[in-house]
Amino acid sequence: MTDSLLIFIAAVFLLAGFVKGVIGLGLPPVSMGLLAVAMPPAHALAIVIVPGLLTNIWQTFVGPHLRDIMRRLWPLMLSLVVGTRLNAGMMAGPTARYGSILLGILLVIFAVVSLRKFVFTVSRQNEKWIGGIVGLISGAIAAATGVQVIPSMPYLQAVGMEKDEFVQALGVFFTIGTLALAFNLTVAGLLDQATALPGIVALACAFTGMAIGQAVRSRLEPETFRRWFLISMICLGIYLAITKIYEISFA
Repeated sequence: MTDSLLIFIAAVFLLAGFVKGVIGLGLPPVSMGLLAVAMPPAHALAIVIVPGLLTNIWQTFVGPHLRDIMRRLWPLMLSLVVGTRLNAGMMAGPTARYGSILLGILLVIFAVVSLRKFVFTVSRQNEKWIGGIVGLISGAIAAATGVQVIPSMPYLQAVGMEKDEFVQALGVFFTIGTLALAFNLTVAGLLDQATALPGIVALACAFTGMAIGQAVRSRLEPETFRRWFLISMICLGIYLAITKIYEISFA
């Protein structure tokens, strides 16, 4: 791996960590979206796995709601793993070149949904079977793009959890999803010692960026920052999808 690529990876994770430090989310979408400009999604995900997993594990165990979350959301978690495994070939197989296009589209959808603040409600009696469907779709999309936020994020917002429980539920969901993605990459031979150095650089820069973001959070208007972040995600998603379609069309 060249020095210029390592510098690019460091800059990406500083930015992604900063965004997460300020608004509490955004590490996988930002890092996957930017890295996919320079490399296939599978290689980008191999770098994102370690910092993503460690930050999510920390979020999983900070709070008293873990048992209740697993009891309530186990269909979502189980189907997420199943969907991720069933679609494993999308990222590492012959269709992998379409993953960047799907990632670009997903970034746009995620940003538009977040900007519009659509409000959905799922009743307690329906949340398990709906959660099973949502998890399956989220897993299939994550296996192709490395991003697990659609349609899982709107669903988790719709089931009506308290703020602290919701944050911990996100940690549980993304931890399980990241482990399932790591298994796919390992089976495909994409998660090996060659990713160790960029992974270490990514981890160090992600935590550095988070620390900076948390330090300046009080000086920024979080809602304004969030809005411009999401607008940037729309632009990045459109650029990524269009450039990859162009490359495939004229390859």
